[in-house]
Amino acid sequence: MNAFQLVVKFFVDCGWFIFPSLAIMSLGIAIAIERWIFLRRARSQNRAEWAQMLPALQSGQLKDVLAKAAKSESAIANIVTHGLTRLQTSRRREDLDAAMEEGMMEIVPRLEKRTHYIATFANVITLVGLLGTIMGLIKAFTAVAQVNPAEKAELLSASISIAMNNTAFALMVAIPFLLIHAFLQARTSEIVDGLEAAKISFLNLMQRIAPEQPAAR
Repeated sequence: MNAFQLVVKFFVDCGWFIFPSLAIMSLGIAIAIERWIFLRRARSQNRAEWAQMLPALQSGQLKDVLAKAAKSESAIANIVTHGLTRLQTSRRREDLDAAMEEGMMEIVPRLEKRTHYIATFANVITLVGLLGTIMGLIKAFTAVAQVNPAEKAELLSASISIAMNNTAFALMVAIPFLLIHAFLQARTSEIVDGLEAAKISFLNLMQRIAPEQPAAR
């Protein structure tokens, strides 16, 4: 029996409980791929745009930076836009910080969106696999009670083996899901930390140059 036949037999032996498990696995994989692409793009976009904005901010080109940031959909552009917009009415560091923190509150939920579902799916698929195992064992013991005593041991052994396939499959999916969830959370935290660092740099820079420059209009 080759590897393909073993895989097919494994899925067949799981019974109909394999279908909700496969559905959960498919949803989890789709979300993980979408989140990874989104976070990877957000990370590279933030770095690229901040590298362009910083020299312009240092040279006092606040109006140009605001115009470009307002047209961008990146997280760093959103924060800078909030800060420069508040700079038009107030130069106090506390006011700029509050405005940029408001921008952060808009961004962080977008970065964390749907990531928690992966951990939820890991827990749910484990329970579905356990339920499949229990139902399989109930079916096995019911069938054993109705067969010849000489065949009970063999039938029970085969039935238990089949029932355990559900839990085995669930664990094979749940463990990677938990690792993927931890990875995505770490990547999200890295992006948020980078935005916080950029925000502090912006505030320090504005504190130095704002008294020397007219407010951005």
